[in-house]
Amino acid sequence: MKLLLIDGNSIMNRAYYGIRLLTNKKGVPTNALTGFLNIYSKLIKEERPDRIAAAFDLKAPTFRHKMYADYKGTRHAMPDELVVQMPLIKDILRNLGISVLEVEGYEADDILGTLAKKNAANGVEVSVVSGDRDLLQLAETHIKIRIPKTTRAGTEIKDYYPEDVKREYQVTPQEFIDVKALMGDSSDNIPGVPSIGEKTATNLIAAYGSIEEVYAHLEEIKPPRAKKAMEEHYDMAQMSKTLATI
Repeated sequence: MKLLLIDGNSIMNRAYYGIRLLTNKKGVPTNALTGFLNIYSKLIKEERPDRIAAAFDLKAPTFRHKMYADYKGTRHAMPDELVVQMPLIKDILRNLGISVLEVEGYEADDILGTLAKKNAANGVEVSVVSGDRDLLQLAETHIKIRIPKTTRAGTEIKDYYPEDVKREYQVTPQEFIDVKALMGDSSDNIPGVPSIGEKTATNLIAAYGSIEEVYAHLEEIKPPRAKKAMEEHYDMAQMSKTLATI
């Protein structure tokens, strides 16, 4: 059994910015639809899945917004030309017999993560397609993360299993969460720990495995600014980890 899961918002967003603005005869923008369906066509040919589902975000606040009011607070509003294409892609997917999933209080990532983990535990081979590398934390033996890049010239898709994540980012998929918790994420406005960037965060998590273990070995931590930052902002690191965890 093969299950294909699609991060609807992420792929539409990636397609919108990857292809110049196109419109149909009525003037309705279609560039994101075109890019999305190009990716979909490629995936169907490569994966030949038995089941397909696409998850989308809702406008309602999620549990993360309730935990941290400024979560995603720096994001710009979705362009109007993309907004009008969102309901259209959902209608197209439903007409193709694909499940369109939205859950109030949760993000599309959470829906994808839940379905991926539960199905993989039952022996299903799962492919998760997203333009967001946050989904790399889900990678495991039976879960493949596929990250596409869309242009007018075509679509390239890079695949990640745990060994691919480790080779490219020097940490395991589970540790990937802790790296983000330390370094923060400007796109999601996750604060992270001040003074700790991606390189230091990666080195610390590669050495200790988690923010909890980093904190437990404070006397060994280098450079000194990282040690001081962890001492003063450990609560922020823990909150950031919760925000970053799918």
